[in-house]
Amino acid sequence: MSKETAVYTHGHHASVLRSHTRRTAANSAGYLLDSLKPHMQILDIGCGPGTITADLAELVPDGRVIGVDMAPAILEQARALAAERSLANTDFAVADVHALDYPDDSFCVVHAHQVLQHVGDPVQALREMRRVTKPNGIIAVRDADYGAFTWSPASPGLDRWLELYRRVARANGGEPDAGRRLLSWAQQAGLTDITATATNWVFATPEERDWWSGLWAERTTASRYAHLAVEGGHTTPEQLSEIADAWREWGARGDAWFMVPHGEILCRV
Repeated sequence: MSKETAVYTHGHHASVLRSHTRRTAANSAGYLLDSLKPHMQILDIGCGPGTITADLAELVPDGRVIGVDMAPAILEQARALAAERSLANTDFAVADVHALDYPDDSFCVVHAHQVLQHVGDPVQALREMRRVTKPNGIIAVRDADYGAFTWSPASPGLDRWLELYRRVARANGGEPDAGRRLLSWAQQAGLTDITATATNWVFATPEERDWWSGLWAERTTASRYAHLAVEGGHTTPEQLSEIADAWREWGARGDAWFMVPHGEILCRV
């Protein structure tokens, strides 16, 4: 069975985790929430620091949520969050979505947020998600689509950032424009009852602009992505510094606006 082959481009730098810990079930899994029932058993793939996992656990008080991730260290943060919120119906484990260590038909819901853009074989990942989903269960996947990101005012520096990020992500074995491909990947995986939707994150208030531009300015020079971009010969530290400055300049504009579109699929097994 296929194993993970892609490199996780972002890593777990503080600038990355500031983004991850802001995610909630409401702002990142809204398309799934109406389908949840209190008794459900849920597998949350790529759970990271566990903010979505914890929200899902609160929504299934008579069920259980298992959060899995490839990075053992980040799971300690997820466990700490679950303990802080007094959630007794959560577990966490290291797992590879290409080869899940769970029996067939184990979960009512298998959920993955911002995962398939980073994996080596998204179709195989979806096949595994289907394998561990119970009959009449749900597979729920949401991924950003970098190629559809848009912003105002125009910024040549942000243009360079987007072109560079997509190039680095693909060199690492991922697909940054995953959102638009989810339906096709699900069909290739043999899924047939698929509802495809899309929703956006928008950063437009002064606080949102400052947060979004600041984390990307820092991520551009200090995260694993920055290291991989230079190590892979895609750019130089000086060029990354220029892109970071462009992020700060853009974020300081009073009329700055940024949209992050996401593709979503809700698949009935």
